[in-house]
Amino acid sequence: MSLDRVGIFSKPGRKEAGGAVQQIAACVASLGGELFCDASSAAFLGTRSLSWSEIAEQADLAVVLGGDGTLLSVARAIGPRPIPILGVNLGTLGFLTEVRIEEVVPALELALAGKLETSERLRLDVGVVRDGTSLGRFLALNEAVIANTALSRMIDLTATADGDAVTTFHADGLIIATPTGSTAYSLSAGGPLLLPGSGVVVLTPICPHSLTQRPFVFPQSVHLEIRVEARGGHVSLTVDGQEGIDLTDGDLVQVQPSAHPLRILASPTRNHFEILREKLRWGER
Repeated sequence: MSLDRVGIFSKPGRKEAGGAVQQIAACVASLGGELFCDASSAAFLGTRSLSWSEIAEQADLAVVLGGDGTLLSVARAIGPRPIPILGVNLGTLGFLTEVRIEEVVPALELALAGKLETSERLRLDVGVVRDGTSLGRFLALNEAVIANTALSRMIDLTATADGDAVTTFHADGLIIATPTGSTAYSLSAGGPLLLPGSGVVVLTPICPHSLTQRPFVFPQSVHLEIRVEARGGHVSLTVDGQEGIDLTDGDLVQVQPSAHPLRILASPTRNHFEILREKLRWGER
């Protein structure tokens, strides 16, 4: 695949993105490529901007300047298109935005030459069914979260895997996470760290009312169904922390592997374990 049509997505309000945008523009121009900028990026260059959806339709490579939240938003805008993403970290943790801002030009040159390793990240196809009618479908890169938003109430979530009963979680909620999402909400709720290519999905209960209900790891091919019993509370489904839908008693949340994984370009200088050590500060006192 040719990668000479580059789209830049920048987190709004980050002045430090300006220098990187200008370096990217110069690099792409020197290699005879074409550049597409969103409004935040175009402001640094004084050029015409395009919407995220317009860039996603035309670009062969997406450069994201921001944090993991920005990359998740860009992944939603890209949808099923197989556009590789080069994530440049302007945030704090940056598990998904692996490239440091000072590395952006050499990393981009390697990407445009096809010399950067591509990590295919599992995404989940998440749907909601009520009384036999579909209420919507979502693509999840990190996780789908079913949670109660009412104070001092638990909910019952009955899970099946490939048609077989698993258990009923009596808890504040349930996280269905990909390996990519294992460093996000699932980790905070006590879930395991998973390598990006490990080919699994993890169910992590949120504050379960049972000491025996622990995170459960399934093969990524699994088809999950979660039936909701709100118990008088207010329940919602949230996907990647950015979109979702309200749920009610009897709703089914269906989760299966998406046929459209996300392609993330790896850091040219650090492997996944180095990134985890840096972000999680392993070994520090």
